[in-house]
Amino acid sequence: MTPERTRAAESKFLMKNANTSATVIVLATLFAFAVTPAGAHCDALDGPVVLAAKAALQKQDVAPVLKWVRPADEGEIRAAFAKTLKVRGLSDEARDLADRFFYETLVRVHRAGEGVAFTGLKPAGEVDPGIAAADKAIAEGSADKLAAELSKAVVDGLRDRYAKVIAAKAHAEESVEAGRAYVAAYVEFIHFVEAVHGRASAPPSEHHHIHEPAR
Repeated sequence: MTPERTRAAESKFLMKNANTSATVIVLATLFAFAVTPAGAHCDALDGPVVLAAKAALQKQDVAPVLKWVRPADEGEIRAAFAKTLKVRGLSDEARDLADRFFYETLVRVHRAGEGVAFTGLKPAGEVDPGIAAADKAIAEGSADKLAAELSKAVVDGLRDRYAKVIAAKAHAEESVEAGRAYVAAYVEFIHFVEAVHGRASAPPSEHHHIHEPAR
């Protein structure tokens, strides 16, 4: 059997025998490193899309939000903006309802353009710490601090998982339970490295989620 086939067989065996808790941890790790539209914060009330919408309504100028939608969707946003301006002057309650309507319309159309379903606006303050740190780096005009924080997080995560693999390996042949503990640690370690290495070495995607610089 070739080394490649041996490795494939070993990986299949390890995945088949990994316990549930390890699988959950691995999936969580992969999700954390998968930068997808669904993971962005453009549907949050304090996210960049809604903040742009608030600024546009305050200035009564739709131009600042048009960058968030495709050219084909511009007409829908302009129409929604005009309706909102017309209604929001009726009363405080009408303004709140009209503004909410515009926020939801803009975010829904924006996410549809990215191929992501709109499931409603998220409350303010629920932005992922990693995204918040990325926004802060953009606002400060330097990625140095963010790079240091990410480097430390990756190194700490790597060393922790590696230590667990080595510790479990020392007892892997003592019992079936010990062997499964080693497999679980091994799978988590391998997937962590695979996820980090894959994201770090991959070229920037041409179809990324549009992200407005923090202000």
